[in-house]
Amino acid sequence: MRIFGAAILAASLLVTNAFAAETLPAGKPAGVKKAQGANNALLIIGGIGVAGLGIGLAASSNGGGPTTITTGTVGTTTP
Repeated sequence: MRIFGAAILAASLLVTNAFAAETLPAGKPAGVKKAQGANNALLIIGGIGVAGLGIGLAASSNGGGPTTITTGTVGTTTP
């Protein structure tokens, strides 16, 4: 699970750098109004779905392996 998490983290760091190829011009606004006006419903729903999937996978793990149950015989004595 740690390796999977590390791979996802590394991929997310690489992807964010790839999308940041354009630099902002000096002295100009960053375009916050344009970003706020965009329809981000699909991104929000996708993010919630990915978070739910991660929580589901984390909750369904069995915590390190199968448990073993040992049964023994019970001895009785007669008077």
